[in-house]
Formats: sequence, C-alpha cells, structure tokens
Amino acid sequence: MAENYDLVIVGGGTGGYAAAIRASQSGLKTALVEEQSLGGTCLHKGCIPSKALLRSAEVFRLAKEASHYGVSIGEPELDFTQVQNRKQTIVDRLANGVKGLMKKGKIDVYKGRGTLLGPSIFSPTPGTVSVDLGDGENEMLIGSNVILATGSSPRSLPNTPFNGETVISSEEALQFNALPSSIVIVGGGVIGVEWASMLIDFGVKVTIVEAGSRIIPTADRDISKEMMKQLQKRGVAIYTNATIDESSIAVEDHGVKVSVQTKEEAIPFHVDKLMVSIGRTANVRGIGLENTEIDLESGYIKVNEYGQTKESHIYAIGDCIGGLQLAHVATHEGLIAVAHMTREKVDPINKTMVPSCIYSFPEAAQVGLTEEEAKAQHHSVKVGTFPFAAVGKALVQGEEEGFVKVISDEKTNDVLGVHIIGSHATDLISEAALAKYVDAAHIELGEMIHPHPTMSEAIGEAALLIDKRAIHM
Repeated sequence: MAENYDLVIVGGGTGGYAAAIRASQSGLKTALVEEQSLGGTCLHKGCIPSKALLRSAEVFRLAKEASHYGVSIGEPELDFTQVQNRKQTIVDRLANGVKGLMKKGKIDVYKGRGTLLGPSIFSPTPGTVSVDLGDGENEMLIGSNVILATGSSPRSLPNTPFNGETVISSEEALQFNALPSSIVIVGGGVIGVEWASMLIDFGVKVTIVEAGSRIIPTADRDISKEMMKQLQKRGVAIYTNATIDESSIAVEDHGVKVSVQTKEEAIPFHVDKLMVSIGRTANVRGIGLENTEIDLESGYIKVNEYGQTKESHIYAIGDCIGGLQLAHVATHEGLIAVAHMTREKVDPINKTMVPSCIYSFPEAAQVGLTEEEAKAQHHSVKVGTFPFAAVGKALVQGEEEGFVKVISDEKTNDVLGVHIIGSHATDLISEAALAKYVDAAHIELGEMIHPHPTMSEAIGEAALLIDKRAIHM
C-alpha cells in the first residue's frame, strides 16, 4: 500500500519532530517515521534523562552540605531506585507531550524502520520511503520531499565493543539498576565530564582518561582549566595526554581490568565499569542511501547550508550530518530545511551564534569564539573576566566558584564570544547568545541594567571590565 505526502521525515528525534510540526504549520501533509520512540536520543537516551540524574545528584550533594546553611537533616541516604523512577516519569511525561503535538498537528506517525528506495513503480525519483512495520507488514510513503533525521550512536573503542554491562556507553549508564563503586570514563568531553560530575556526587570513585592535553577541548582554555580544577577538588582523578591500552582490557564477572597509558607510565585499574565517551557516529547504515545519489563525507551525510543533499528533494538534519551535534541545532536545522523546501526566505545557521552547555557542577556554557579561535581569525581581542566570588547572589547561593569571560574585538567592540563557568551558567548564556544575535558591542552588554542581586550581574561586570569600568573589581 502506498501513501502520498508533501513531506516524509525519517527519524522522530528532536530535529525530526520539530520539522514535522513546522511542516504541518506550513500546510504540508506530513508523515513521520520512527523505529523506536518519539523524541529520539535526546529525550530517551541523552539530554533529558541525564539531566534528571544530574539534578538528583545535585540535591544529594546539597543535602550533605545542608549544615552550612544552618539546616540539620542528619546523614542523607540515596534511594537510587527512586532516582531512576523520577527520571523515567519525566521522560514519559515529555514523550506523551510529543505524541500530543503530533496529534495536534495531524501528523501521521509510522512506527517502524524507514528505508529509502531508488526509482521504482512508486516514483521515478529516488526517495520513496519503505517502512518496515514488523510482522512482515510494510508501508510505502511517497514524499515530494524527504528529511533524513536518523541521529547518531555512541562510538566504541576500535577493538572493544560495548557489552552493555561492564564496557558501556552513556546510554547503558542511564539504565543502571545500582550505582557502581568505581568507574573509568574514557573521554573528557562534554558527556564524560557530565557523568564524572554526577557520579562523584553520588559517591562513585571516578577517573577520567583524556587523550588530549585538556578536558572539554572545544571550550575556552580558561574554562577547561577551571573545570579540571573544580572536578579534581571534588575527588575526580583526571589523566590528560593519556590513552587506554585496549590489549589490557579484561572483562570479568564483576568488573573490568584496564591499563591507562600516560606519558610516564602505565597505570592499572580494576573498576566496576568502563564507560567510553569518545564521540558519536552517524546512523547512516541500512537507510537506503545506496539507492540514491546522496554523498557521505567523513561518515556523515553531505548537505548544503540548507540541509539539501545531492538529491535536491531529500534533506538531512541533526547528528547524521555531523557539525554541532546538539539537540537545539538539530531543531533549527529542521526548521531551516522546511522553510527552504517551502520557498520561504531563511538564513542558514551561523555556528558562532549557537550556545553550547555543560550541565556538570559547576555548569559551563559558551557562545561565539574562544579567545584562541578569535586570535587565530586575526582579531585583536580585548578580554574581561569577572569572578562569581565578587557577586552577592553567588555568595548567597553558596556557589561562588567560576567566572564570566567576555571577548570583544578591539577595533569594532563587537562581542566575539562569552564563556561562563559557575552556577546557572546554562541559563545565563542565553543573554550572551542574544548579544551575539543582534551583533552587540561589549559596551552595550555592560551598560544593560542587570537586576541585583542576580548571577547575571557578572556578565555586565565582565563586559565593563574590558574597558576597566567594572564597579566591583
């Protein structure tokens, strides 16, 4: 049986379902194909469940520190079953919300695996989507346009696959029935740092092994340095310029043995879990790309600035095209693709205006260029760095660690980048993102009236500090 649509979307994650909603709003008859659950990795295996666990870890940490605030509650106990139940309740509620949005938009949802077909009796052009519904049933969806939003999967070590028990990705870690007593995390990027922060708060012995010279290598160097200092202060062991000797990995009934190779020595570990967090690979196998003229580049679907592939009626968005593998980026890539196919005027994403966040303790967030990137692009830069320790609200909250760093162009005064590490950094960064969006000067950011007492005052003070005009420094 074949059904005709204006748009067929393969993948119901953040990018896919947002594109479906926008297409429906634009009057397109739309179908969405999802093999697993609406909401995709972000909702079920990434952003949302991990942040729910991080929140529980934060509350547990704060409970242990309650006496500092004059509150006596005794020794807090962790009920990890309830931690997981709360996480799942949040996920289920949001998943039901996505289902409701599909119903509201009159979007046809097909649960099954979608595969692109070549030219056939259904269509003279490639792109008909064959949906395997299971139990031998199949549906053919003929779309005037198609969006591929197939996402990505965790990358394993070259010679050591995930076993789901002792050698795991962050996705398996989300399903812990009980906390491990010890863990080695391979990779000190965003995901590795978030899990290290969470698990150390839960009382797990944590070690990070990072091949590069610093953790969170995409962050500004000052942010990386401060994050490393704060994690180590809380008990996380961190090895940089270090690698895992895969030949040393020995999986046992109740743990794993592994050797960490630093520049100086090989250090043996015997831990409950080995978590591998070294990036993600695009889900591009088994979706029928070979039946089209679509090109791959370094394992990702090659697209233009509007998401178009070599087949002009087939678009691709999100993790499967590489670039900034962030949920909010996938969402906007989906909106741009729909706008482009409906002939609306739309601007491509400017990556320097995309905020990125780390939900560890302390939190970190950034938008725009790092100081190193700005100098590499031949900007003459001015920098203002203001500590949260000089902000009243930070002292009130008991979270004075960290700072705001504003980078400005010396010639134009344009804000080039803003980098924050500290309490509520992931919320504060939106002000900086707006400043980038409207091409604000650091003077405007500094002269904006920030309410007192708030953490946001640090942004204004950092901007004023560039011209040595900060009030509290």
